[in-house]
Amino acid sequence: MEGFPLTFTEAVCLGASLSLSGVFYYLYKRSRLTVKKLENAPHISIDGKLKDLLKVTPGGCLQYAVVEGTVKPVDEPLTSHFNKDISGVLQKFTIKEHRLIWSSISRTWMDSERILHQRVNMVPFALFGLDKAAVKVQSPLQADGIYTEVINEKFHQPTLSFGELVGVYFSGEKPKGVLEIEEMLKVGTTLTGIGELTLDTDGTVTLRPPSDNSPYFLSLTDFENLRNETCNIAVFWKVLVVVSALAGTAVLFWAGLRFYRTFKDRWEQDAASREFARQQAEAARLRAERANAEGSEEEDNNQMGNVCVICLSEPRDCILLDCAHVCCCFTCYQALPQRTCPICRQNIARVLPFYQP
Repeated sequence: MEGFPLTFTEAVCLGASLSLSGVFYYLYKRSRLTVKKLENAPHISIDGKLKDLLKVTPGGCLQYAVVEGTVKPVDEPLTSHFNKDISGVLQKFTIKEHRLIWSSISRTWMDSERILHQRVNMVPFALFGLDKAAVKVQSPLQADGIYTEVINEKFHQPTLSFGELVGVYFSGEKPKGVLEIEEMLKVGTTLTGIGELTLDTDGTVTLRPPSDNSPYFLSLTDFENLRNETCNIAVFWKVLVVVSALAGTAVLFWAGLRFYRTFKDRWEQDAASREFARQQAEAARLRAERANAEGSEEEDNNQMGNVCVICLSEPRDCILLDCAHVCCCFTCYQALPQRTCPICRQNIARVLPFYQP
């Protein structure tokens, strides 16, 4: 890529930096928007005044509000498969398979998991507050946040035969076992819900996902902790934006520095060539004046003994510093693949024209 300030690797790094910066900035802006909506969301108490508040609200709807109440089922609750004393309104049962996979790159066994089975059971439930007032929760599976607790977690290790153990090292996969997890949203849990509050025609107050696609939250933590977690996520994306932008800036700075150094070297070489040509012309003029004044009987013999060691045709007309060898012509010096003296291999710091009277 002659003449282009960016190499292929630098262009790839810069493109990746710009792309990642754009993605991280989008996620940061979305997180900040979520934080602002949480900060501006009104905190509504679940009591007898809630219906009256929604009746005087345009459309009978609060687009984004925070409520907190106790979880209770509308009908019969669900019972845990492993502990009959625990009941809930939402139950997740997951079976995960854990395997060790051999990595030929890192030369180690890497942990891998996949979901073999997942089932979700749910019954209608509501958040109850004071005065037996309730807010029915819709579409809880669409909500963000942690709103279930692990009720049971059991790991089943496999029993492998000798043949299966031998086959593991040929296949590169070693089964570790199966993990069973049961999670539930238990009855009586205090739950924080953030979403759209509406008053239905039958007088039921419902919490549902916002119609303007704002984040819908159900969380076991209180509002302050939930807001702080969202702020931390926004800070995390902001840090990634800064890091990615700095990486792109570093690539541009390095490319610009390299381009500046290349341009400076070329400029110095051109300046040295012009100065050498000037001094060479001055030396030729002095040589001609001296030849006219004294004659040139030994000129041919001097030229034969002063021939360039590289091209063997042009006279030696430059001094290589710092070693001070006079061994080549300026044309051959410019054609050297490396700036080292052809005689002693010492680095050439600068070159001066050589004048032999």
